[in-house]
Amino acid sequence: MDLRFTPEELAFRDEVRRFFRNEIPAEIRRKVSEGRGLTREDYVTSQRIMNAKGWAVPHWPREWGGQDWTAIQRYIFTEEMLLAAVPLPQQFNCYMVGPVIAAFGSQAQKERHLARIANLDDWWCQGFSEPGAGSDLASLKTKAVREGEHYIVDGQKTWTTLGQHADWIFCLVRTDPAAKKQAGISFLLIDMKTPGITLRPIITLEGRHEVNEVFFDKVRVPAENLVGEENKGWDYAKFLLANERTGIARIGLSKERMARIRRLAQEMPAGEGTMWADRDFRERFAGVEIELKALEITQMRVVAAQARDPGRPDPASSILKIKGSQLQQATTELLLEVAGPFALAAPERGAEPTNDWPFDYEWADAAATSYFNNRKVSIYGGSNEIQKNIIAKAVLGL
Repeated sequence: MDLRFTPEELAFRDEVRRFFRNEIPAEIRRKVSEGRGLTREDYVTSQRIMNAKGWAVPHWPREWGGQDWTAIQRYIFTEEMLLAAVPLPQQFNCYMVGPVIAAFGSQAQKERHLARIANLDDWWCQGFSEPGAGSDLASLKTKAVREGEHYIVDGQKTWTTLGQHADWIFCLVRTDPAAKKQAGISFLLIDMKTPGITLRPIITLEGRHEVNEVFFDKVRVPAENLVGEENKGWDYAKFLLANERTGIARIGLSKERMARIRRLAQEMPAGEGTMWADRDFRERFAGVEIELKALEITQMRVVAAQARDPGRPDPASSILKIKGSQLQQATTELLLEVAGPFALAAPERGAEPTNDWPFDYEWADAAATSYFNNRKVSIYGGSNEIQKNIIAKAVLGL
């Protein structure tokens, strides 16, 4: 199989590369590269620049702002975005609820929401997981009872990422408790300003407010906010999750981080030289780099298969998810090793670097933050244990 890009694809790559490096503010890209937290305004600024170019939602239908790109072009676009440390377009908007509305929503829902979703005029969050329904999502208990022209929603969602920024939430709710688990679920669009919604922050391992609990207490949702048919929400959720797992290996992110680790290790004093002079460290670095190159080739094979048969799901994507998450974690481990003791204790923010403190406080703090935060990547998007079951059945035929 020839995995080389064509001249046309190389020209497209160069165009994308120039755009990301010249148009997305350097300060935003620096924050992404160093693992610093982005503000809501950072996300909005970056996405609106891409949307003005027509590149915020290239995978959508063309009538709603998409591009007629090939699978190879979509792969190049995402990898170059990650290599340039550009924030991905808001995932819940562009890769989750947007495609669902475009595929299954009413004309009124498409006209009301899609342009605002693409431009991040409205920020969306996901209401799927519950305290007793994570990997077994179909066990969810949040209920919606139809009363005239409204649904009355009661229940709780958890791990709601960036819900503190959200204007809307898309929810899976149980509308037929008598049906089997998957058959009695519907997909609702809910305005976060609706009375009866309470959002409570969850502070994660690294000390950030990234996820939340959301409580619904007799929340009245217009029936017109039902997507598609009642009790068909599980079908729409499977469609959404397929979009969520696209590019989940984040190879470009790991490659960008590896380049940064090499640069920092060559600067970090260690013994009589630098950390890069340490043979053991270089061997660990090379091991991760080799595995990353193997994963990149595997991903290109999957992309090539998608290009030949666009409508066919490839169970090999589970391999990408497993290995991609492991390598994301491995790169944060190397980065934390470079930061060393400077990630444990630091002078006040804003202090000038000294001979004893060669890096600013936020750099070291961000290295530790990235390490702890990336413990989650082997869980979300389908845990690695679940992905191994998929490989066993769909790839190995066991």
